[in-house]
Amino acid sequence: MLYLRDLWRRHRRKVLVTAGVLGSGYLLYKLYDAHKRRLIDLERQLANERENDEFIKAQMQLHFENIQRIADTTTLPHAMPYLSCRIAEDLNLSHLMERLVKGKDQPNSLSSSEKLELWDRLKILSFTRMVVSIWAVTILSLYIRVQVNILGRHLYIDTARGLGSSYLLEEADLIDRDDQQKFLASADFLANHGLPKLISSMQTVATEVLKAKQLRDFFNTAILHETIMQILDVFLSMGSPHHWVDCLMPEDPRLNKLAKTSSDETNPPEFTKFDQLMVETREVLSSAEFSNVVELSLKAVAKALVEEKGFQSGGGNLTNGMPLARLLPRIAQICPTLVEEPSKNQFIQIIQSVPEVGLFFTLLYSNMSAS
Repeated sequence: MLYLRDLWRRHRRKVLVTAGVLGSGYLLYKLYDAHKRRLIDLERQLANERENDEFIKAQMQLHFENIQRIADTTTLPHAMPYLSCRIAEDLNLSHLMERLVKGKDQPNSLSSSEKLELWDRLKILSFTRMVVSIWAVTILSLYIRVQVNILGRHLYIDTARGLGSSYLLEEADLIDRDDQQKFLASADFLANHGLPKLISSMQTVATEVLKAKQLRDFFNTAILHETIMQILDVFLSMGSPHHWVDCLMPEDPRLNKLAKTSSDETNPPEFTKFDQLMVETREVLSSAEFSNVVELSLKAVAKALVEEKGFQSGGGNLTNGMPLARLLPRIAQICPTLVEEPSKNQFIQIIQSVPEVGLFFTLLYSNMSAS
């Protein structure tokens, strides 16, 4: 017993240190093991989230592609024929052509001044109809694609809330069917309400650009393309920035709501989901990125138009050049092809094939900085 006490007295410090080291080591091991398990659980959770996000991205990509097909096969084919009819009615050139043909067959039926006036009106209205058609087919096809991408993303968010993606959950806000239909129906605003203002503005610009152009002046592909782009450029730059948006869609609903709120503070008007969709659309159309897409698309359509076979066949062709008087009937003949139904419309296909157009709508759908 004395031996043990003596042994303890002599080695107590060593024993205590050894026990402390062993205890600390065990505690560190337990801490390390718990930390390792937490890391494994975290990595598994992150892997599941990545897998879920990849699934969501794949679903959104598939939905994006379906949305583009809906625009091409449903929405645009509904809106384009009506717009085409309205342009043909409001810019009907047949009565001018008939009077000129009659004056040629019956020389005494028109005086020289009447013939010159008719030719001048035909010149202005032919170019007006051509640039209105170029602008309308370009802007309407882009506008409808903006609509279906904005609406499509909202609807996907509504239906994807159960997939567990936080960035979708935060934006979820259901859109009822009436608001959807009302929103898509606004694609007819140009044909129903905006066309007279568009025609008037384009005709004013065409008159100014063409005032120095005489019927005997020589026109070839380059001169026609330059004249078309000059009219379009002047139209786009006139007045306030993005003034042309008012031809395409109703005025900003926020202005109406603000006016009504200030006049009746006790019953402020409700800002509906439809209003929100229209505001988002207007913001996209007023963006610098969309303006760039419009400019590139207009140039592509104008380039394809002047190379159209209708300009290059028959007695003489535009590549070699012809007097303006001989060009005007061809313009009148080709204008309807610009606003043909989408399945037959090569110009819509040309717009869709512009690389910047595809990129713009990819960014818009994914809600990146396209507006």
